[in-house]
Amino acid sequence: MRENIIHKSAELFLTLGFKSVTMDDIANEMGISKKTIYVHFENKTKLVEAVTFSLFENICDGIDCICEASHNPIEELYDIKMYVMNYLKNEKTSPQYQLKKYYPQIYDLLKVKQFEKMYDSVKESLQNGVNTGLFRPNIDVDFISRMYFNGMSGIKDESIFPQSKFTMDYLMESYLEYHLRAIVTDKGFQILNKFITSNQS
Repeated sequence: MRENIIHKSAELFLTLGFKSVTMDDIANEMGISKKTIYVHFENKTKLVEAVTFSLFENICDGIDCICEASHNPIEELYDIKMYVMNYLKNEKTSPQYQLKKYYPQIYDLLKVKQFEKMYDSVKESLQNGVNTGLFRPNIDVDFISRMYFNGMSGIKDESIFPQSKFTMDYLMESYLEYHLRAIVTDKGFQILNKFITSNQS
């Protein structure tokens, strides 16, 4: 039952937002009593926390599978972008923004976990790119891994990139190209160019 509550709550939170969904809404959607939810979660904050980290773990598992299967680090980054966009395609709200506003402690904890995951993953990917001649040999892998995380977090800031002006797909696409153009070799650019061309057509 606990997993079912997390699953249904995640759907509702991503569609309607963390703030507007009540425990009553979740109970009604599931056809159970509110008491049943409270058996597993003592309050809404605990439920939001469980949902947030469940979504995070699911995304991490998917990214790990992509990293194992990818042919090169450029393709890997594009596949991860597609996966994340697909995973969050039902987002009608800005969950990260709402989390930051209404559940700042959960948001801060999530950000630390996101950084640890992305930093390790990107660092490994960058090193792989250097070793295979797709990325310049003199790049500072540690610095760029941190910059990549910072940039990916930055494009989600509504005050700088309002949704009325930029779609998330456009932001991720543009940032990815911006990031890769700065570090690819000529060999790497040939692969990158295929992705840029196919995304424009």
